[in-house]
Amino acid sequence: MAQPRIRTEFPHEIKEIENIWIPMPDGTRLAARIWLPVDAETNPVPAILEYLPYRKRDGTVERDHLTHPYFAGYGYASVRVDMRGTGDSEGVCLGEYLRQEQDDALAVIEWITAQPWCAGTVGMMGISWGGFNGLQVAARRPEGLKAVITLCSTDDRYADDIHFMGGAILTDKLSWGATAFTIAMTPPDPAIVDESWRKMWLERLENNGCWLMDWFRHQRRDAFWQHGSVCEDYSAITAAVYAIGGWADGYTNPVFRMMDNLNCPKKALIGPWAHKYPHFANPGPQIGFLQEALRWWDQHLKGIDTGIMDEPMIRAWLQDAHAPTPRHPERQGRWIAEDDWSMSNAGTAWHLTKEALLDSVPTQSAGRLTIKSPHTAGRTAPNWFQFGLGADGPTDQNGEAGLVWSVDSSPLSEQLDLFGFPRFTCTLACDRPIGQIGAVLSSVAPNGQATMISYGVLNLTHRISHSDPSPMPVGTDVTVEVQLNACGQVVPAGHRLRLALSSAYWPIIWPSPESATLDIDLSSARLFLPTRRASQRDSTLAPFHEAEGAAPLRAEALTEGNWYRRLISDIGTGTETLHRFNDTGEVRHAHTGLTIRYIQDETFNIHPDDPNSAFGNCKWRKSYAREGWKAEVETECSVRAQPEFWDIHATLIARENGTEIFRRDYEEAIPRDLV
Repeated sequence: MAQPRIRTEFPHEIKEIENIWIPMPDGTRLAARIWLPVDAETNPVPAILEYLPYRKRDGTVERDHLTHPYFAGYGYASVRVDMRGTGDSEGVCLGEYLRQEQDDALAVIEWITAQPWCAGTVGMMGISWGGFNGLQVAARRPEGLKAVITLCSTDDRYADDIHFMGGAILTDKLSWGATAFTIAMTPPDPAIVDESWRKMWLERLENNGCWLMDWFRHQRRDAFWQHGSVCEDYSAITAAVYAIGGWADGYTNPVFRMMDNLNCPKKALIGPWAHKYPHFANPGPQIGFLQEALRWWDQHLKGIDTGIMDEPMIRAWLQDAHAPTPRHPERQGRWIAEDDWSMSNAGTAWHLTKEALLDSVPTQSAGRLTIKSPHTAGRTAPNWFQFGLGADGPTDQNGEAGLVWSVDSSPLSEQLDLFGFPRFTCTLACDRPIGQIGAVLSSVAPNGQATMISYGVLNLTHRISHSDPSPMPVGTDVTVEVQLNACGQVVPAGHRLRLALSSAYWPIIWPSPESATLDIDLSSARLFLPTRRASQRDSTLAPFHEAEGAAPLRAEALTEGNWYRRLISDIGTGTETLHRFNDTGEVRHAHTGLTIRYIQDETFNIHPDDPNSAFGNCKWRKSYAREGWKAEVETECSVRAQPEFWDIHATLIARENGTEIFRRDYEEAIPRDLV
């Protein structure tokens, strides 16, 4: 990750409480780490809470030490809490975003506001899981919670999370399922919880479970996904919300919906970043996120008018054109401003023929188009979940030649600025009751290179509703709309626009149970582009401060790590395999004496002619060691697509000092539900 400038001097002298227990109403204790001014008990300060399952002791410790002492140095108590059943906290964790998690957060906030060092106001901040639960807890309206900064999160757990896209199941559901399965099974640190560590660990191993099974049991937008989706009642949130995302991340779409629908004080920021905090995220430019956060906290927790609410509601990085490459250290562009937002913005209509993408109505009938893609269509797509740490972005879209149907515009006569959601609509027929359509928008440079701007997919059985899907009427025309991901992109004069369509999009989504043929009425087809004209407000934006943070902790790399993402084609069988691998190497943390190592190994296979050849396998190994002690967790999760069901297997193994102390196998055949 990028390294921010280190600040060592602050207005307030700070102290750290390395571990403190926060009691829950049922007697369970949650482990917390707190940074605060040394005089906070005589001069109470507002508090900032980050509440996660990702192990404060070693999992997020490096970023925690960049961030939380910084806030403390400017007059806040910054509190990092391990959720129930994770890290060093007691109890069990039975899934994502459960009512118990929210109830515990309410108790944590109540405990914080009752402390002598707290002035009575609290903010919540978090990225990903911590961004989700910040919104969810705000919807519960605890008395002390006045403001939230939510990064890379969602308002709708079905529409925009790692589980589904357009009603199709993301392959990253398996990847995240294996990751969460492993994290939930890791042990507490004996140095914190003493002799009870083994009992706590065994309780987790026995009870935390394999959440992946739950996720596959719910394939439509039912009560399982509605819970924790704040879009069910935006008005429940009254605390001020600052929503932050990045174009390289999978969670940018919700930022726009929240700006349209929230009624509380609200603000949005979208940069070029992947799934990381903006003061050290790639692609750059990084910004002084902590200084920006302080302006938000000062405004809403201390009552200081920082001017932040007088600024445009949305500030976003409009990205310049670039050559297609899966990794960007930095994206060129400029900051733009919007004072309001509506999801009903129609966009500018473009028309399709078999030969061209047109900005005017074609003079002759466009006819019909038949698409039946091999199941390897989508091979140039990015990871849905990008971290910006390696080559996980999209490659040259010309790599889809022969796999998708595509059409180009003429060279643009003038620059086109896109900001918002592209949409593709058409009337089509499908020869199977279950089918998919994928749409990709690209910019084609004069040299022929094609750079992805955005993409979207739709499970055609979800064309009307995610909660009540219905089979396609075979051979009958229906109207469908594919919403592509939000984008902020400059398309220069001389470039061409390209729209690519396919009936599959692996390895982003799992395929339909049968190969389907789409018959599209091109005369009905429209590509709506969110064009934008430059605004005078753009030039009034003050530059962000330089990215900075508090002093990081010392860590020593004992062995070299390794990361790669490879697409492998087997010439003999025709099978295509995506292989993703990450080995952190052994890293020793000086502050704890712990040596940790994580190894992640994932493969996703498919044959171009057989949707039921789709198979994913994800393996993890996590180890924690200090002199005389070592604990390891090893997991494996796999999903195989079958015509009628999902064949899911998982294995969990735990070892202490090399000896196996726990093993469990999970297996379930889960019926497919119109996916």
